[in-house]
Amino acid sequence: MFGTEKPAAPAAFVKDVTEADFMVEVIEKSQEVPVIVDFWAPWCGPCRQLGPALEAAVNDAKGKVVMAKVNVDENQMLAGQMQVQSIPTVYAFWQGQPVDGFQGALPGSELKKFVEKLAAMAGDGGLADAVTAAEEMLAEGAAEDAAETFAAILEEAPEMPEALGGLIRARIALGQLDEAEALIEGAPAAIKGSAAIEAARAQLHLLRQAAEAGPVAELTAEVEADPANHQARFDLAKALHAEGRVEEAVEQLLELFRRDREWNDGAAKAQLFTIFEALKPNDPIAQKGRRRLSSMIFA
Repeated sequence: MFGTEKPAAPAAFVKDVTEADFMVEVIEKSQEVPVIVDFWAPWCGPCRQLGPALEAAVNDAKGKVVMAKVNVDENQMLAGQMQVQSIPTVYAFWQGQPVDGFQGALPGSELKKFVEKLAAMAGDGGLADAVTAAEEMLAEGAAEDAAETFAAILEEAPEMPEALGGLIRARIALGQLDEAEALIEGAPAAIKGSAAIEAARAQLHLLRQAAEAGPVAELTAEVEADPANHQARFDLAKALHAEGRVEEAVEQLLELFRRDREWNDGAAKAQLFTIFEALKPNDPIAQKGRRRLSSMIFA
């Protein structure tokens, strides 16, 4: 077994974080400076390769980026909430939102690029403010204006995941589903798996599901008549989500997972993760749902 110690790094830039202070040290801290979160474990060989190299890249940034190290053995619920399925897993947060990430070890040159790209978000010539403005347009229903703004940002920063994710969601809001899918498939390799793109992908997947959703009343009657009818309960969750009743959909999926977590190759868990990805990380439905799912998984 490998040792438990990682090389020391300046406390101002790199620190250990737990479930107790994750909100303060990551979510709130990322309002001021980008935060890289390294999910690792002392027994993980690749973690011991990645950790010191990533810490060095963060230290080289001299405060433009900070790093939080989370030991998954000691913080299992947090790892579950963040959907950490293998380690090392790295997430990057900026202004309270996950904006990038990767799994596994990367060469030093790629780590340097990853840190530099994240650091640039904090001093990007106003692009972050432009993204915020475009997000406000989208929230207010001005999807066309939002799409134009996101597209303009991408001309300046083609690999800015939150801008591309925003453009995809604007296309979805405009009903341009094929265009949205094309943007997802054509995303630059460097950001294709980023949280922003995956969130947009989840939204598109759920919207396409909605077209196939059955009548809520009929499916509710089927479930009430036979609570062990897992397919009916799963279909009811999809139908509820299609009607915008997201919390009720999550409740049905959690009940299905409680009854049979392995049903249909873990379909309930997969559908829950898709819903959570489509919501903002700080959405109360997502936060509550992740906690309840994690408590079931680790029970």
